[in-house]
Amino acid sequence: MKKLILILAILLILTGCQKEKEESTGASSGCDLITDCADSSGSDTVMTIREKYERLNGTETSSGKINRTISIPEDHPLIKTSGSDILKKIENKETFYLYVGDELCPWCRSVIEKFIEAAAKADVKEVFYIEIWDDEGEEIFRDKYVSQDGELKKTVEGDPSYAELLKAFDSFLEDYTLTVDEDTIDVGEKRIYAPNFFYVEDGVLKKMTTGISEKQEDSREELTKEILEDEEKLFSEFFANDQLY
Repeated sequence: MKKLILILAILLILTGCQKEKEESTGASSGCDLITDCADSSGSDTVMTIREKYERLNGTETSSGKINRTISIPEDHPLIKTSGSDILKKIENKETFYLYVGDELCPWCRSVIEKFIEAAAKADVKEVFYIEIWDDEGEEIFRDKYVSQDGELKKTVEGDPSYAELLKAFDSFLEDYTLTVDEDTIDVGEKRIYAPNFFYVEDGVLKKMTTGISEKQEDSREELTKEILEDEEKLFSEFFANDQLY
């Protein structure tokens, strides 16, 4: 009898521990302003790429701006990676697609649906994805500069791979400039903005696009038929005649 009671007690303890573990999955802690165009997601939960993009649907930023509602298919081609892994692919002369952006980026949210649609039409199964911010909106990939008393100061040192990718993609990238009090300051290096989409063939960058229509002036404005047609055309050209092998 004592043995039976002991067994039942152990089972109850094990069941209780398992239940507690299942319920401790974490939750959103809200949003805080991080840049002029995005708020942090404030999440302490491990999420898929699809979940990270869709969880912001319709949410309001601390500056009163509404995040665009988008839908990411379950069979999307995005595969999270790092700058160092992309450098290895370049060194190994591989052929691949790369997307640099973030779910917090409103411009990225403007084009990501058309990009995924175009990738599916082109039968592209893999697109490697580098996030530029962490869940708190801090730079985790690129350098960050600010202007203090008329002088440039680097406040965040980018991932070591970032400088190497700037060199590898140099001929396609735009100069990095900051606008301070209507004055434009040249940082003295190129910049990988978000969103940037790259096609690398045999280790050499062949194509790049932002996917953003010239008709779109604000990152959160309504995507008109004309804007969506432009996005579709840009991504169709980006994927045209490119085969992964």
